[in-house]
Amino acid sequence: MTEPERPPTLHLVLAWAAVYLIWGSTYLGIRVAIESIPPFLMAGSRHLLAGLVLYAWSRLRQAAPAPTRQDWIRATGLGVLMLVTANGATTWAEQLVPSGLTALIVCTSALWLVLLNWLWLGAARPGARTVAGIVAGFGGVALLVVPGNFGGSQHVDPIGALVLTGAALSWSVGSIYAIKLSRPAHPTRFVAQQMIAAGVVLLTTSTLTGEARAFAWEHLSAASAAAYLYLAFFGSLVSYSAYFWLIRHTTPDRLATISYVNPLVAVILGWALAGESLSVRTLLAAAVILVAVALISTTRMRQRA
Repeated sequence: MTEPERPPTLHLVLAWAAVYLIWGSTYLGIRVAIESIPPFLMAGSRHLLAGLVLYAWSRLRQAAPAPTRQDWIRATGLGVLMLVTANGATTWAEQLVPSGLTALIVCTSALWLVLLNWLWLGAARPGARTVAGIVAGFGGVALLVVPGNFGGSQHVDPIGALVLTGAALSWSVGSIYAIKLSRPAHPTRFVAQQMIAAGVVLLTTSTLTGEARAFAWEHLSAASAAAYLYLAFFGSLVSYSAYFWLIRHTTPDRLATISYVNPLVAVILGWALAGESLSVRTLLAAAVILVAVALISTTRMRQRA
């Protein structure tokens, strides 16, 4: 696979810091935000706010023709896959699953990516090492979900785990779609369009499910408001933009490393700042999932070297 053209080192460092550290912290941010803001309302307004700010900035920065209908169709497709079905579902599931464990289950997107590359895009059949990684990864998720109280922790809510697994699959489908799309003429505006489209869909969902009517401003806590602003500007505006910038400037194998750095950040922050359990079960499942993702990522890098 041809290496993308290398951008300035400082740009790479800042982009990787955004997707590693800031993105890893957003799982805890979501948990705090939805304490007093309904999940779909929070996610939708967050993405819409960030998208409108980024869209306005991109238009002021560079004069360009208005987006075409095709531009909006592509942006909406990506927005639905990555910000509605993936991020929106993740936000909803954090009502049932602690933030650190949410990040662990979502990181199985790297496993789905391997399967989709083979089954959908016709890549080489996974070898024994990759298959072992896939089995181990989903085994780690099963370890979190299986009933029982061993290792000092109750099992993860199975509905929440199922929703998060679907979110990881949707993120993988969206990532493949983004990689295969031709480079947009105006990348920053294209990312903004995704956020705007996703925000509209999520807010519509919030309205249809009665969330918007149930929300009361007087119940909004200072902590949730701060977390919301952090998610809108650092989670959506900065980190999501950085991810799509990296898609054009690095390889899929290196992007996969996000899947085993984010959970470490999320688990540590959830334990240190929110009192989430760091039990034997959690540590064992984390080790199994992260080793599985690392096995797959390093194998793919060797195959393409």
